[in-house]
Formats: sequence, C-alpha cells, structure tokens
Amino acid sequence: MQGADKGQTARLDGRDLRIGIVQARFNDALTSRMAQVCTDELLALGVARKHIQHVTVPGALEVPVALQAMADSERFDALVALGLVIRGETYHFELVSNESGAGVTRVSLDHHIPVANAILTVENEAQALARVEEKSRDAARVAVEMANLLDELL
Repeated sequence: MQGADKGQTARLDGRDLRIGIVQARFNDALTSRMAQVCTDELLALGVARKHIQHVTVPGALEVPVALQAMADSERFDALVALGLVIRGETYHFELVSNESGAGVTRVSLDHHIPVANAILTVENEAQALARVEEKSRDAARVAVEMANLLDELL
C-alpha cells in the first residue's frame, strides 16, 4: 500500500505541466471562486502560472466546445471544467447537467486528455456554497495526477 501512496504523491507534481481551465460564467460569483481556488491549488502543486490558461464561456453547455478547442491545440497536459448548475423549476436542469457532463467526458475520451469535471449540479445555492472550494481543489489535483499518470502509461 505504501508504494501506491508514493506513486500518488509523485503524480501530484505539477511542474512542467500545462493546464487549461474552462469556467462557465453562469452563477459567476461562485464559478469565479471555483476558478480562483482551482488556480491556487494548481500553483501549490507546482504548475507555473504561465502554464495555466483560464478561459470563460457563457454557461455549462458551452464548456465542452471550449475544452475541445483546447484539446485540439495539443498545448495542454490536462484540462479542468468548472461550472455550476442549480436546479430550477423546469426540466432544463437535467438537460444542462446531462449534456454538459457527456460533452466533457467525450472530449476527454476523444482526445486522450484528462479532463477534471467540476461542473457542480446541486439543488440550491447552499449546497453549492458547501461544495465549491473542495470540488475546485479536487479538480486541480485530479488534473495534475491524471496528466502524470497518462504520461507514465503512454
């Protein structure tokens, strides 16, 4: 078990990695906080600020197309999807949640690039507030770990 822990720790070394972040602006106060926490964690993991590219898009449905453009550029070792979908009174919540999630996964699989999906889907703003920072920090860690793992495997 200790060997696995050492491997995981080594995989959290972000030096020399290039990371792209796509942030949905819908619910901007919270998604901007997500972007800041994610960026801070990437920096703490050793990713150079100049190797982090952060772009914004209108909402969660637009995140996959920006991720796809970043993946097509072949300039990134991993990507991060940030957004927040809060349930409303219509079916739109399910549509946005399902389609944005499927799009993020498709980009990752089609391009063989890790994409940490931190598009939160919550019932209300209180749930969002409770999850924003931890999920954003986790997304940064997932991006770095998976970029290093794929580098080992390929």
